[in-house]
Amino acid sequence: VRGIAVASDGSVYVSDTENNRIQKFTSEGVFVSQWSTYSEIEDEEYNFPRGLAVAPDGSVYVAYPENHCFLKLTSEAVGMVVNPWGTCYKGDREFNYVRGIAVASDGSVYVSDTGNNRIQKFTPEGVFVTKWGSFGLNDGQFDNPIGIAVASDGSVYVADMYNHRIQKFLAMSADTPTPPTTAAPMSESSFSGTHGT
Repeated sequence: VRGIAVASDGSVYVSDTENNRIQKFTSEGVFVSQWSTYSEIEDEEYNFPRGLAVAPDGSVYVAYPENHCFLKLTSEAVGMVVNPWGTCYKGDREFNYVRGIAVASDGSVYVSDTGNNRIQKFTPEGVFVTKWGSFGLNDGQFDNPIGIAVASDGSVYVADMYNHRIQKFLAMSADTPTPPTTAAPMSESSFSGTHGT
């Protein structure tokens, strides 16, 4: 198991990575359903799901590092793929080993583009908004960003694994989709091998 997310109704979604499936449970742990990672889109199979996030509308996002993409699944028909997002490389809406994913209260989607040492932001429809980060030790730089989370005030937290720290980014303006300002990273002495998923 490499990813877990909780929906607003308390439902729990789990990335059963080695079995290539997502499982859904009630808040009490009762099994509800499961689906494999096979998609009929371009007849492609998506392997080893990791990061998970649930949007306010109930849509489920699943990160697939080996496929360099993530999938958006409908809330109406669990497991039905709405759209695969991403290909392998370093341009906008391209990824190199996606590991983490988070959804803000407004539906914006944040992705840890781990191999490219950056974060990318998208609209709920998958339209690219902005990106930030590069390889390094300075504030706003990363060395394998993995886990990611968005707070209720829009602040973004990133597990910067090999820099052994958590970085916090202040919310960006809705009218100015530019990379957010970096707050003081949490002390690297507090972490060792920081993992998110």
